[in-house]
Amino acid sequence: MNKHLKDDFKGLSEIEAQKILKEKGFNELPSSKPKSILHMIYEIFSEPMFLLLVACGVLYLFLGDIQEAIMLLGFVFVMMGITLYQERKTERALDALKDLSSPRALVIRDGERKRIPGKEVVVGDLLVLTEGDRVPADSAIVDTIGLSVDESLLTGESVPVRKAIWDGKKKIDQPGGEDLPFIYSGTLIVQGQAIAQVISIGTHTEIGKIGKELQNVVEEETRLKVETKKLVKTIAIIGLCLCLTVIVIYGVIRGSWIKALLTGITLAMAILPEEFPVVMTIFLALGAWRMSKKNVLTRKVSAIETLGTATVLCTDKTGTLTYNRMTVQQLYTKNSYIDILKNKDNSFSDSIKSLILNNALACMQNPFDPMEKAIVKLQNETNNNFSEGLEIIKEYSLSAELLAMGNLWLNKKNNTYTLSVKGSPEAIINLCNLSNEERLVIENQIVLMAKEGLRVLGTAFVVVSKDKIKDNLKDYDLSFIGLIGLSDPHRETVPEAVKECYKAGMRIIMITGDYPGTAQAIARNIGLKNNDNIITGPELISMSDDDLKSKIGNVSVFARMVPDQKLRIVNALKARGDIVAMTGDGVNDAPALKASNIGIAMGERGTDVAREASSLVLVNDDFSSIISAVRMGRRIYDNLQKASAYIFSIHVPIAGLSFIPVFMADLPIIFFPVHVVFLELIIDPACSIVFEMETEEDNIMDRPPRDKKQPIFNRKMIGLSLLQGLSVLIIVGLVYIIGLKRLSNPDEVRAFTFTTLVFSNISLIITNRSWHQNIFQILKKPNKAMSWLVVCVIILVLLVTKLPYLNKLFHFAPLHLIDLGICFFAGLLSIVWFEILKLFRKN
Repeated sequence: MNKHLKDDFKGLSEIEAQKILKEKGFNELPSSKPKSILHMIYEIFSEPMFLLLVACGVLYLFLGDIQEAIMLLGFVFVMMGITLYQERKTERALDALKDLSSPRALVIRDGERKRIPGKEVVVGDLLVLTEGDRVPADSAIVDTIGLSVDESLLTGESVPVRKAIWDGKKKIDQPGGEDLPFIYSGTLIVQGQAIAQVISIGTHTEIGKIGKELQNVVEEETRLKVETKKLVKTIAIIGLCLCLTVIVIYGVIRGSWIKALLTGITLAMAILPEEFPVVMTIFLALGAWRMSKKNVLTRKVSAIETLGTATVLCTDKTGTLTYNRMTVQQLYTKNSYIDILKNKDNSFSDSIKSLILNNALACMQNPFDPMEKAIVKLQNETNNNFSEGLEIIKEYSLSAELLAMGNLWLNKKNNTYTLSVKGSPEAIINLCNLSNEERLVIENQIVLMAKEGLRVLGTAFVVVSKDKIKDNLKDYDLSFIGLIGLSDPHRETVPEAVKECYKAGMRIIMITGDYPGTAQAIARNIGLKNNDNIITGPELISMSDDDLKSKIGNVSVFARMVPDQKLRIVNALKARGDIVAMTGDGVNDAPALKASNIGIAMGERGTDVAREASSLVLVNDDFSSIISAVRMGRRIYDNLQKASAYIFSIHVPIAGLSFIPVFMADLPIIFFPVHVVFLELIIDPACSIVFEMETEEDNIMDRPPRDKKQPIFNRKMIGLSLLQGLSVLIIVGLVYIIGLKRLSNPDEVRAFTFTTLVFSNISLIITNRSWHQNIFQILKKPNKAMSWLVVCVIILVLLVTKLPYLNKLFHFAPLHLIDLGICFFAGLLSIVWFEILKLFRKN
């Protein structure tokens, strides 16, 4: 007869269980306490960029420009909506963890089996578990038959682990490794049965401790956000001071305080760069959309900007570099050996077919274990009806005393009995009658296969008569057939992605809960550098933070890691000054994902907890998508810097032309608010759409990561921008002087000067599209937004300089074609020096 679990357990009484439930509470993780809407809105409006947008919107409203006010205030609500959405998504991480940790449970109470909600499980309850069950609480095993548990979401181990019976004394330890007498909340039973006594519930479980880690991890502000805050504050203060100065000077010199206030407001509008927060929002939002086209979903848009600075990519192995799907890789018999992954077009010898068949016959009939699934799948590919005409007469389960299992089959066609057995190679060798020489050959082969990171199983069989059927496998004289090596193979796209990472100047570190041999084999196969330098979890425990910080620079593989150690590694890298991108898919990865600068979760196989704790999600679980994300991140940053440089440069001549005439009582004022609004109609789409659509530079993935200490608004960029702005100011100023001499009407001078500034503005946009290519190369690069912008600007210039109604609105007088020609060539002249500089830099 087949072995069954004991049925004499009584468990807690219902009264005892209810009493404990009232005292200890439910078996669940606390939901993340949501912030109130008002509190989140207050936090949003305390940001300087939001205050600036609101201030500018109110300013336009005050000036009667309803359309511009609505647009700016509309951006406020868009940004507010995005921020509120991201806040809510982040708070769902613990809720996802809570759902995972509270499945329904079968318990023994008052001697009877009863199905209850997982959250009602209490300490002391007896759980009844079988294949496919999710463990509801950390428990000690009091009885089991061949129990194997998939703990990959906690440990990262690629294969299920075997369990033993609790001696009643051993204290519960962290998960990981074979023959532990404990099972853990959230893990999955893949083989066998068990009765287990609950030890810990809720936040005291291993999965609950991860929840606490998630609550304690504090996310850092990105450098871009910090820089923007500082810049906006600085410019706002400068703009306010200049505005007050203009009002006072204008009022004193010209005597009109109302016009002084209007001129001061115009200058404030010219100086205040409300485009910055708008540009940041649009670039990152459109960047997220573009990355979604590359199978990368963005949960935190700030990660897009950080991608370009990433120096280290910490990657989980199971499910990230590999498929988390066991595959038969190597087959060995006395007469044959084959590596299936290296020899795709192979035909199996008879001995290999016998090895596969007997392994499949030794498996469960409807396997749940990933290794058994792989074996049965291979047999089905060889012979889909391999068990036809066969009937299982007796099952031999795996036990701690004998790490082997088998099935006794009756062949109804010839009435013969065949016992097929598989298990650990050592157990199978001991069950077979082998000579010392045969043992040595097989053991050497086992070592070779294990070095390649394979999980090795031995296989044996025997044909018996009905009267010689035994109750114990040890009583049979089995014949050794061969060895099967299983692996969780790496994804085909990973080796090329690894090369791209190294080419882009990024280090790769594998952090896994799996065994060192398995981790090293995968590291070697995917081309990881320093793959022979491994630190294990036990070794890490004995290291101080300083030791880890000094050694981590030359280590590429961390094996047998537990969740808090992954978090410690990420923190050590950050302490060294690295910008860390961390990939993962399991619950065990969540704290490290959240603590890293860029957390990247797997979308298909990843848990909700990992996804909610991450910044980015790979939709197709393809490691190579990370390269696309890095490329996109670098492109977005480059274009963001180009747009920022343009914003700086164009505000210089606008501010200068608003400021300079104030000191000359007899000179006409060039700008009124309507002119600044007109310029904004060009500036806004230019910086937010034209530059965003710009393709990446040719060398974008051939350069090292951007220095994290290098600000987007660095001295070089600001210096070039100021020089560009000053060159435009000088050229337009000269045109203004020429206009004063050539033209008698102040409205003509204003139109002449303003049109030159518009063409200079277009020239600035074109030249800043690339800081490496010349203007002719730039014009060959397609950019639909740029083409539409140029056409629209030319049409608008002709309208405002020709139509009487618009002439009056803009305080213009009509311009002749020769005047327009001068304006056009003067605009081009303002960027000639920068094009010459590009040429010298290239040479």
